[in-house]
Amino acid sequence: MTANRQTSWAFADAFAAEDEPLRWARDQAREAGLPSVSPGTGAALRLLAATADAKAVAEIGTGTGVSGIYLLLGMRPDGVLTTVDPEPERQQFARQAFRAAGFAGNRARFIPGRALDVLPRLADGGYDLVFCDGDRTEYLLYLAESLRLLRPGGLVCFEGVFADGRTVDSGLQPAEVLSLRELLRTVRESEELLPSLLPVGDGLLCAVRRG
Repeated sequence: MTANRQTSWAFADAFAAEDEPLRWARDQAREAGLPSVSPGTGAALRLLAATADAKAVAEIGTGTGVSGIYLLLGMRPDGVLTTVDPEPERQQFARQAFRAAGFAGNRARFIPGRALDVLPRLADGGYDLVFCDGDRTEYLLYLAESLRLLRPGGLVCFEGVFADGRTVDSGLQPAEVLSLRELLRTVRESEELLPSLLPVGDGLLCAVRRG
C-alpha cells in the first residue's frame, strides 16, 4: 500500500467528529484496556442504521458504549438498542455514556451474559440490524443466530475481521484468525446474504439478508 493510500485511509477513518460523550466512553475503554470501534467504523454503523431506518438493533459486545452511541445516533428516535455483554460493569459505563449523549433510558436494553446464551432468547425476525463485536472465535455462531434474528432486508455487521492484518497473512495463525477466514468465506458464498467488506477500522464485514 502506498503512503498516500495509507494517509487517505487514516483520514477517512478519522473523518467523523466525536463529541464529549463519545470521547468519554472511548477514554473509559482505553483505561480498561478494551478495544473500541474507530470513528470511521462508528460512522459506518451510524450510516447503516439510518439507511435501514432501524427501530430494533441487537449489539453483541457493549463495551463502554462507543459503538452503541453511534448505532443509536443512526436509529429512529423511537428505536431500541438491545446490547449484550458478559461484563455488567462495562454496561454501567455504557449507560452513563448513553445518558450523557442525550438518549432516554428506554432507548437501550442491557442484557448481561454470554452472547450464545442470550441470543437464542431474542425474537425471530425482530431486528433490523445485528452488530457483532464479541468473541471472534464465535462469529460463525453469531452469524447463524443473526440470520434468525434479522428481518428480510436486515443487516448483520462484524467488527475486526482484518485482525490487524493477520487474516490475509499467509503465516501460521491462531484459531481466532482461522475462524474469521471461515466467516468471510461463508458470508461471501452465502446465497442468503449480499455482502460488502468495508476497510474502516480493523475491517467491518457487512451483509444484507435477502428478502
